[in-house]
Amino acid sequence: MVFLQRGIVWLNRQRVARLSRRATYRRGGESVEIAATLGATTVEVTDDTGATVRSPQMDVIVSAAELMLGDVAITPRIGDRIHVASADGTAGVLEKTLVYEVLTLPDGRHYRPCDPDGRMLRIHTKQVEILE
Repeated sequence: MVFLQRGIVWLNRQRVARLSRRATYRRGGESVEIAATLGATTVEVTDDTGATVRSPQMDVIVSAAELMLGDVAITPRIGDRIHVASADGTAGVLEKTLVYEVLTLPDGRHYRPCDPDGRMLRIHTKQVEILE
């Protein structure tokens, strides 16, 4: 088990170093800087007529230890917002900030652990705004 835990810690370090962007997690007037990795989830919903609608949602993967507002560890809440800088790497292009809001999927969850110990969290979101 210790070997697996070491692997999870290593994997999270690699995610932060190679796959993440700096982002700001906001709840009300409080915020914290985090390393965010963007992912995707496709949600399927069947309506009353039997038609199935597929909707892509943006997931944000974060270290649970980074989610601290003040001195208090938090878990994601519906309505919290994550501001992520979008950079295309082109010199001279204005950087925009994409704003994602935590939302509930049809199964009732708005986040889930990525590993058995919950060191990394996969937060389900929807893009709600673009700031320039």
